[in-house]
Amino acid sequence: MAEVTNDLIYEVLKSMQHDLGSVKAEIRDVKGELQAIRTHMTGLGQDISNIYQIIGRHDDRLGRIETRLGLLEPAH
Repeated sequence: MAEVTNDLIYEVLKSMQHDLGSVKAEIRDVKGELQAIRTHMTGLGQDISNIYQIIGRHDDRLGRIETRLGLLEPAH
């Protein structure tokens, strides 16, 4: 078995430090990608909300048109 020396420990620690730096950089990249996904999902949620509002307005207009044409009874 190889003798454990301070130089050997130092080399292993240097290698671990380099690997840890790489992991930190990759985690930063993943965090950036997650933030982009969150931003995109927020935009999609707002788009869906806008679509529901537009559909609601069209539904109201359609109801008024149907009432005018006598297709529905007016609400009392």
